[in-house]
Formats: sequence, C-alpha cells, structure tokens
Amino acid sequence: MKFEDLLLEIGGFGRFQILILFVLCLARINLPMHFLLHSFLAATPSHHCAIPHQEAFVNLTMEEILLISIPREPDGTFRSCEMFSQPQFHLLLNSSLQPENDSIIQNCQHGWVYDHSQFTSTISTQWDLVCEQRGLNQATATFFFIGVTIGAVVFGYLSDRFGRKSMLMLSLVFSVIFGMLSAASVSYSMLAITRTLTGMALSGLSLIVLPLGMEWVDIEHRTFSGVLTSIFWSIGNMLLALTAYLVREWHWLLVAVTGPCLLSIIYLWWVPESARWLIANGKVKQAHKHLLRCARMNGMKDFALSPELWLMTVFQRESYSYISLFRTPVLRKISLCSGAVWFGVAFSYYGMSMKLTGFGLNMYLSQFVFGIIEIPAKVIVYVLVNRIGRRQSQAWSLILTGLCIGANIIIPEPFTSLRSVVAITGKGLSEAAFTTVFLYTSELYPTVLRQNGMGYTSFVARLGGALAPLVFLLDEVWRSLPEVTYCGVAVCCGSVAFLLPETLNVRLPEGIEDPGREEEEEEVAVPVAEQGPA
Repeated sequence: MKFEDLLLEIGGFGRFQILILFVLCLARINLPMHFLLHSFLAATPSHHCAIPHQEAFVNLTMEEILLISIPREPDGTFRSCEMFSQPQFHLLLNSSLQPENDSIIQNCQHGWVYDHSQFTSTISTQWDLVCEQRGLNQATATFFFIGVTIGAVVFGYLSDRFGRKSMLMLSLVFSVIFGMLSAASVSYSMLAITRTLTGMALSGLSLIVLPLGMEWVDIEHRTFSGVLTSIFWSIGNMLLALTAYLVREWHWLLVAVTGPCLLSIIYLWWVPESARWLIANGKVKQAHKHLLRCARMNGMKDFALSPELWLMTVFQRESYSYISLFRTPVLRKISLCSGAVWFGVAFSYYGMSMKLTGFGLNMYLSQFVFGIIEIPAKVIVYVLVNRIGRRQSQAWSLILTGLCIGANIIIPEPFTSLRSVVAITGKGLSEAAFTTVFLYTSELYPTVLRQNGMGYTSFVARLGGALAPLVFLLDEVWRSLPEVTYCGVAVCCGSVAFLLPETLNVRLPEGIEDPGREEEEEEVAVPVAEQGPA
C-alpha cells in the first residue's frame, strides 16, 4: 500500500486538509515581512555632508549655504559624499561655475544631514551607513541571508530527523526572540548578529510549511496546495508595503513585522505532525492517531488501521543525511541541477525585490504592486504546471525573468512607464519561478529525504539571496553591471531546469530506491492511471 492510497481512504482533500493548509498559509505571511524588509529597514534617504559653523552664514538661505559648501553633480544635484574644504563664496555670483581644482574637495568631515521627509529613521541614518560605509548597509541583507543559509542546512536535517511540526514551532519561537532583539539593537554589530540569527530561525518556517502541507494532500491537489501556500507569501509582500508605509521608524518596524510570529505559535499548535513522516520513521501508532482524526473530520468514520500500514515502514529504518542526496545517479543529477535552479531563482528574485526605485513609482507603491502582480502570476503557474508540466514552467519562467531584467538595461530611463511595465512583468515571472521551484523540488525528492533535499536546495538559494544585495555595489564599476549579472545568471540557471525529470501526475517517491524514479533516465513521467487508484 502506498501513502497516496491511504490518503484516499481518509479523504485525500477534505475539511481536515483545507484547515491545515489555511493555518500553514497564515504562518507563511511572516516570511516576506522579514525576507524583503531590507528595502525599508536599510533605506538610504537623500543626504549631504553636514556643514559646520552654519551660524556664520546667517544672511544666506539654506540653498545658498549648500551652494558654497557642497560640490554638484553634472545634473545639478548636490553630491552626497563630498564637500568643499573652504566655502566657495564666488559661486554665489555665478552658480554655474564649478571649481576646477579638485584639491579643495574632500570627503565629509562632520557627518551627514539626512532628509527625514520619508523615513523617521533607518539603520543608514542611525549609524551613517553611507558613502564609504555603504557596503555595510548592503551587507545587512547579506548577514540575514547567511543566517537563512545556515538555518536551511540545520532545519532541513532536523525536520527529517525529529519531525516537521516540532521544528516548525522551534523556528517560530526563536524567530520571535531574535526578531525582538534586533529591534532593540544599540549598535550595528548587535543588529548584524541578531538579524543573522533571525534568518536562521525563519529558515525553518520557510522550509517546513510547504512540505508539511503537501504531505497531507493527495496527488490531484498537490499543485493547488503549493500555489495556495505561495499566494500567502504575496499577501505578506503587500502587507509589508502597508506596514512600512505606516511605521517609518526602524526599531518599531522590526517589532511590527516580528509580532505576527508570536500569533503563529498559538494557532499552529493545532496542526498535526506529518503522518507520512511518522510512517516513514516507524511511528505508526502516532500516525494512526492523526489519520483517524483526519478521517473523522473528513466524514470517513469507518477508517481502521490496516496491517498493510505496518509494511509501509519496512524500508524506512535507515538513517539518512545530506550525503544521501548524492547517493544514486538519479539523486545526484536532481541535486546538482536543482541547486543551480534554486540559486538562479533566489538571486534574480531578491535582486529585483530589493530595487524598488528607478521604475517610475515610489518604493511603497512598487512593493505593493510587486506583491499584487505575484498573485496572477501564481494563478498562471497553477494552470501551466498542470498543462505543460513542472520542468517547462520552471525553465521558461526563470529565463523570461532574466530577459525582462536585461530589457530594462536598454530601455532609456525617460521611458518610466515602459520600464515599470517591464519590471513588474519580470517580478511576476520571478515569483512564478519561485512558486514552481518549491512545488517542483518537494516532488523530486523521496519522503525520507524530502526535508534534507529542501534544506540543501534552500541552502544554495540563500547563497543567491546573500549575494544579490552585494551585486548592487558593482554599479561603481559599470552602472548596468548589476542588471547584466542578474540577467545572465537567471537565463543560465533557467536553462539547467531542462535537465530535470518531469513530476506531473507522478506519485511522491517514498524511499531512495523508489521504483517511481527508475524511469527518470528516459525522462518519462508515469501517468497516475498506471499506478493504480489516485
């Protein structure tokens, strides 16, 4: 007996599964609130060097003080990181004249003055993470994703070893603790450490929610559950825009986005452990208790423990680790190709998500529109992955994301409307790629290795997420180099997806030697009808 057959006996997609998915989806709203927070937490408002002894210029307006104290760019704007060593009073007579002697220009000596019209405070204004310290500002996101990277390995292993639910609850508890400590940071070092630890904690929530939900539903509704879970990410995306718009002080913004994790701990207590995982680890009695609960809620009250259920645990006694992901040729190919795809998906997605300006919209509206466009993208994914398959959907969504990024390199900046349309389209495609990769990967790996597989691929993805914000610093080499990098990586990694096996209408594999994977060499998907009852 296969677990899919067992699910049909208790109602493959009834009230029990719907309630589980809804509760898990609510928890997933927490993720984008933190994963995409950097754009607002570390936003750098307009700034210029602080001008000493301004009281000596009592007869001058602020504009005139800036004119004699701060050099200007060719477009007429004042420079952010430089000032004159001495006031240039002659510029009051002819402001079009600019000093030809660069020796009178120096870096800011007395700090900076920031425009607080949009933000009350950010970490940039708190610790002057601008100009020479600009790299530290971008590194804040990198530290967070380094934490997520480490957490992916840790929680991927622990959730396969000790269970999905217990690690999910542990993840949320530590997310609350470290999130609140981040809000209370009194130094940049403290913030960097606590944000890293927050990323580690949230990685468990990111990894476990989708597989836990999918392990309770039948084959027919697997795609629906994956897409539904992903839609709540987009809802969190939009809520982040609203929260950041209402809370302009970075300490309280961190409190606002961490609070929902505390609520998640309360309502996730009801969610049962994965019966599929319990059976895979020989805990049949516990699995039976949850299966009975499911059957009763779904109206299948005649369900009873079958002797065949014990037979499902025969192959499950071996202990598995990340090394097992490369044990067989099939798993080796899946792991290497999936890792490349995940890197490209995360690298391009976070590269686009963290650049909220330059498209003709303010950053709050950009964030909100980016969230809205993800929802129809996911609806399209739901149709495509069931029509053309997971592999084609994954490959083309990522390739087209890269092409949209590349298109905005050549579209002139005055064409703001066109740039906005292309950017929003690219963002929708990048989210389609992310939605597909979660669903696809969870179907590629067998039950005994599913969380290890998700942990490994998430680890590679978070490397992409950690590098994405640092790529913005390449604009000092060439202004378009960051976009060229995002474009090239997305197209190359999307092409790798063509090497993966198709999983459409294929039952979830249970063990490493599962015969359902033997036909991968021929890249032929086994129709559900050939596997017996679905």
